[in-house]
Amino acid sequence: MNRRDFLMMRRRSAAGTVVLSCEQLYMRYADACAAGTATEFFDHLGHDLRSVKRVRLIKTSWLSDKDLKRQLDHVFAVYRAHGGRLEC
Repeated sequence: MNRRDFLMMRRRSAAGTVVLSCEQLYMRYADACAAGTATEFFDHLGHDLRSVKRVRLIKTSWLSDKDLKRQLDHVFAVYRAHGGRLEC
């Protein structure tokens, strides 16, 4: 796992799919909200996803926060509109 993947709490599977833990996304989101940088957090996530063809979400029960889910739905809608594939 390279440093950037570690910082974004993601890993690549053998098939080239990026695996995102919703638990880690929630923790990063909570930290960003506390720091007042939630907008930047989602901007960076969307930017990082541009170079990825497929994303698999794990631990999706962590998406119970309505604001987090709404923001992620928007990020993933843009991602899918540009040809990305999302797996849950």
